[in-house]
Amino acid sequence: MKSKYRKAVFVIVYRIEKNNIKYLLLKRKLHWKGWEFPKGGIKDKESLLKTVKREIKEETSQDTFNIKDYKLSGKYKYNKIYPDRPGIIGQTYKLFSAEIKNKKVKISKKEHSSYVWKDYKNTLKLLTWSNQRKCLKYVNKRLEELYNSPKRK
Repeated sequence: MKSKYRKAVFVIVYRIEKNNIKYLLLKRKLHWKGWEFPKGGIKDKESLLKTVKREIKEETSQDTFNIKDYKLSGKYKYNKIYPDRPGIIGQTYKLFSAEIKNKKVKISKKEHSSYVWKDYKNTLKLLTWSNQRKCLKYVNKRLEELYNSPKRK
């Protein structure tokens, strides 16, 4: 069997609280332990937008708006083989951001044990993987430009 990469999306979920951007981090418990953004595999013939909406709904129970496709992608190998992903050695991903309104989210207990909302600097510190820190830096710069622009004030 040929080794392959699972196609997925990374979604940086945020909300605006008193004119500040707060990011949602989920504490992973399935496959590995640590902090991450919502992410997930693309199902057969599912559009990227539909994947983003489905994953956020599954992982937070929230609906999203202001979904942005950053046309940024990446690839990484898993640090081990997972029995529930035979033949899969890693993931490719497309980067998105999405806004949600509610501070309180209901996480999927299958994959995550808890969640937190943090500002940019604390989110950067908590994230487990360097590829997600890189994505956060990229998205935060664009969101700061958007939310601090003169026409929004």
